[in-house]
Amino acid sequence: MSPSPSPSPSAPAIRLLLCDDHAVVRAGLRALLASTDGIEVVGEAGSGEEALALAARLRPDVVLMDLQLGEGVDGVTATRRLVSGEPPAPRVLVLTMFDTDADITRAIEAGATGYLLKAERPEELFAAIRNAASGRTALSAPVADRVLARMRSPRPGLSERERDILRQLARGLGNRDIARALFISEATVKTHLGRIYGKLGVETRAGAVAVATERRLLP
Repeated sequence: MSPSPSPSPSAPAIRLLLCDDHAVVRAGLRALLASTDGIEVVGEAGSGEEALALAARLRPDVVLMDLQLGEGVDGVTATRRLVSGEPPAPRVLVLTMFDTDADITRAIEAGATGYLLKAERPEELFAAIRNAASGRTALSAPVADRVLARMRSPRPGLSERERDILRQLARGLGNRDIARALFISEATVKTHLGRIYGKLGVETRAGAVAVATERRLLP
């Protein structure tokens, strides 16, 4: 990620809203951001619902969004609602510990301007916030590598049988009930599930349903 230029002394500060469900993390970020010029933390949210409410009231330029927010609205859903809300919509910069293909894809498809890992150096975080405020994409180097690798080697599409199994997963059925519904063996269901996980870049049933929903693979 190429660094952005520092703001000029006359430029207005970037208004930033923090969203993370850990108070200690928010406090650390606020203290860290206080050490740089041109970025003003205007609010803190501990949940997706709180982030949406504060964004509507405070009108930040950028929302620094964690993906995992406990119960309620998650980071991906909050991102989608923020960027599709009443103009001027804020830019959303994801800041998370997770760099799986599924998480990256869901966040970007939801409208996130950037995707940053919490292991980044402070200078990279500051540059990413400034890039996001200017509408420029900001990706951690490992994330950019994964995105490029995925573009170069796109995953194969789902077969009709795999789509059938996904639909049953979305209904909350277990392997045995899926096998009965589709007149196949449980072993066959497990084989198809492994292929589905690989194609969607997930490791769990819930992850498969979430990604399939995001990509409109389910009716």
